[in-house]
Amino acid sequence: MSESKLESPLLDEGGLRAPPHLKGWRKAWWWFDFIILVKLARLRFVAVLVAIGAGITQWDTLVAHYERWTRPMGEAAHVAGDSEWFCPMHPSVVRDNGKEKCPVCFMPLSKRKKGEASDSALPAGVVSRVQLSPYRVVLAGINTWLVDYVPLTKQIAAIGYVDFNERGFKNVSARVKGRIDSLLAAETGKLVKEGDELASIYSPELNVSVQTLVDANKRNNADLVKSSRHRLQLLGISDDQIEHILKTGEANTHLRIRSPIAGHIVKKYVREGQYVEEGMPLYDIADLETVWIQAQVYEDDFRFLPAEQHGDVGSERLSVTAITRAFPDEPFHGFLSFIYPHVDQETRTVTVRFEIANPDHKLRPGTTAEVLIDVPPARVAAITRAALKDEGEKSKRLQQGEVLAVPEGSVIDTGRQKIVYRQALPGEFEGVLVQLGPRMLGSDGVTFYPVLSGLEPGERIVTSGSFLVDAETRLNPAAGSIYIGGSSGGATPSKTVRPSTPEDTDAKIDLALAKLSPEDRKLARSQTFCPVLADSRLGSMGVPIKVMVKNQPVFVCCTGCSKNAAKNSDATLKRVAELRAKGSKAK
Repeated sequence: MSESKLESPLLDEGGLRAPPHLKGWRKAWWWFDFIILVKLARLRFVAVLVAIGAGITQWDTLVAHYERWTRPMGEAAHVAGDSEWFCPMHPSVVRDNGKEKCPVCFMPLSKRKKGEASDSALPAGVVSRVQLSPYRVVLAGINTWLVDYVPLTKQIAAIGYVDFNERGFKNVSARVKGRIDSLLAAETGKLVKEGDELASIYSPELNVSVQTLVDANKRNNADLVKSSRHRLQLLGISDDQIEHILKTGEANTHLRIRSPIAGHIVKKYVREGQYVEEGMPLYDIADLETVWIQAQVYEDDFRFLPAEQHGDVGSERLSVTAITRAFPDEPFHGFLSFIYPHVDQETRTVTVRFEIANPDHKLRPGTTAEVLIDVPPARVAAITRAALKDEGEKSKRLQQGEVLAVPEGSVIDTGRQKIVYRQALPGEFEGVLVQLGPRMLGSDGVTFYPVLSGLEPGERIVTSGSFLVDAETRLNPAAGSIYIGGSSGGATPSKTVRPSTPEDTDAKIDLALAKLSPEDRKLARSQTFCPVLADSRLGSMGVPIKVMVKNQPVFVCCTGCSKNAAKNSDATLKRVAELRAKGSKAK
């Protein structure tokens, strides 16, 4: 009984009740220790972790609320409504927060009033402008090409067929009535030479004429001999046959039919022993040393053909290349000889004819051929008109067959206009509206478009990756990124690239200074650096800006420095003199 009474205070001491012997503040301290310091220490640790996590995740919100509570309302309204921050090097980058940096070049942003233009308006003919980081340029495989004069040819492709040369097609007919006693050329397709005997015809009418010649010769009647000789010539008796008759004095009762040309027997109309009438056809013989190729040219290509009907009229004939299915690796060359004056109503084509040599008789009439007509650029009306406006370099080059042109892959055709992206600076591209001529072929088979207006020689344009550049001007960067690799070149670069890929500063500076006049370029190179931003090389932020400070030319890197240069004129001129003196010593 006594032990249980002694143990009960000890049991109650660790329970949910304070020990009975504690009174007043001691009892209160017990409860504080029980709730705060001992039993709930783990919950307190968890609560601290939760508070730290909330502070980290919501830090930007807390900072924004703090700035809102601590910033005066008038200043906040003024800043939010009148000012913004932009990148002088990349004017398209505009932010409302001056603490950020340019995502392209990572330079600090400059402050300006909203609505104030930081860059000049797009020049005439330029429809858009875009700037890409070196990483995106390399990743997209963007390649450039120097605009220059290229030897070009307009090539018209047509399908034709091989036909007989009508000038070498002969019909052999009977000049007298009679019977075919012998048929020496009895096979169709047989090759004969000029003068070869084809057939022998017995003719009573011929026998009378021959006998008259023999009698006149025996009586020495020159007039009758001459008339009889002429009659026999008209009947087809050759001179050697007539001389044989006069020499022997014997009448020849058979007319020997000889081949008038060398060629092939295309068709045979008679058989041996058959009676024929005067004028009846005996053979069709064709000379295959030359053949015709007749091709169909569509209406879209009429403007490239000569205006005259005969293609050989004029000082320069259009050359033609024919390729047959039988000999695909052996081209046959010739010239345009005739253009038919009418159009086929069903096919909407005009027939053109070429006369081509036929060595070894490889071109057989009736076979098909692919025909390529080469038209020099001087015969293209659009190119000629553009060259007439510029009587200098363009006209001289056109006479040599060279035209200012761009590759086909560099042209973006929107349907209503054609755009070529020109490299203004490394990473900066301008969409230039151009007028182009018809598609033409270069000497290496690459397709080009002649430039009628919009570009000048020496400018660099985008050839591979032009669709990515166009996407950047039409879409936001996130959407435009799906076009990476979708360039006209079709090849993804194999080398490894990183977001930190640096740009070629020297190339960018050279390209920017090249846009200045020769005098200004010389002054800018002697100055080298901006007098306001000491470490900024002229040309690294685009084309240097010329500012007149006390009637002296001074170049600064951007528009933001032009105001400071004019404001601190003495310091600016002193700094420029130091830079030019330093540059002259370095040389």
